[in-house]
Amino acid sequence: MKVILLDNIKGVGKKDEVITASDGYARNFLFPKNLAVEANTENMSKLNAKKNSQQFKKNTEKENAEKIKQKINEIVLIIKVKSGESGKIFGGVTAKEISENLKNQFKIEVDKKKIEVKETIKNLGVFNVNVKLFEGVNAVLKVNVVSE
Repeated sequence: MKVILLDNIKGVGKKDEVITASDGYARNFLFPKNLAVEANTENMSKLNAKKNSQQFKKNTEKENAEKIKQKINEIVLIIKVKSGESGKIFGGVTAKEISENLKNQFKIEVDKKKIEVKETIKNLGVFNVNVKLFEGVNAVLKVNVVSE
């Protein structure tokens, strides 16, 4: 019997996957526990509509990420910090500060978790920072750290 899984089941399959299960397993275990529904035409059309909707949403998010990538690649983010005489910064510039400055200066919102700062920036100068916007969409942000 063909069934559509409604949840991930270890050793059986993942959510929204169409599998072939024995009649007894489907009727006595999967259906009563709402882990699957029968793969009839109505349920298959619902599944296809759901997959199309998810794909459309994913494509839209990717397009938006591409637009943001172009903006980020073109700009130079200037962050003003207090520093000592030798160019060392008091504290450091973190992903959170980069995210906040990007929002304040250019109205571009990027989650701090998507900004990859290998080590906290502790010196003045220009640094390249990777920004992961979406699967396969990465931007390089130039961060210019200057003294106040």
